Amino acid sequence: MKLPGVSLPSTPVSFTRATPIQRHRYLVTPLALPVICPATVPLSINQWGPRLDPLHPPHLRRRTVSMETPAVHHLNHQRTLVMQQKEYCRFHQAWQRPFYGSRAEKEEYRKEVREALKRQMREKWEARKQRLANKAKELEYLQETDRQALSREREQISSRAKEMREYRDENKRLMEQCWRDRAVSRSLEMLRDRALLQYNPLNWSCTLK
Repeated sequence: MKLPGVSLPSTPVSFTRATPIQRHRYLVTPLALPVICPATVPLSINQWGPRLDPLHPPHLRRRTVSMETPAVHHLNHQRTLVMQQKEYCRFHQAWQRPFYGSRAEKEEYRKEVREALKRQMREKWEARKQRLANKAKELEYLQETDRQALSREREQISSRAKEMREYRDENKRLMEQCWRDRAVSRSLEMLRDRALLQYNPLNWSCTLK
């Protein structure tokens, strides 16, 4: 049995020419930075100066949106490489002489080690002496402070005792004066009563003693 053929409807395809995209060109201000080759990186960092700021590069008064910073980043990267090489050389030159140097260099290295050990021992003894001297000064200061505190305390006790003695003497003087005044007033009153009894011996009002 033969099946009839089925034809699918096809969608017509139309080819249209794409409109060209207009590309805008922006003006980029070139930076006047030195051209550095990685193969000729010197081992001195003094001529490079400080690190540059990519957002505020030199020789530009005003920052624009279209400003590119690959040159500044490249300069900072080269500066980092120089510093790493310098540190690497310094680290390896420190132990290169005692193992791979000549006999004179090895002897000089041993001499430097001995001098360093002597200097460390001398600094240690000086630091110990300084600590002992500081402790002695601190002890003297504490003793002087204690002596001054005891002296002030004795002076305060002495002044307090003097004030109390003056207070006691003043109270005694006032009490004695009061007693004398009372005795004088009593004697005067008795004399007056005796004089009145001479004129009126009966004392009917009982006011005379």
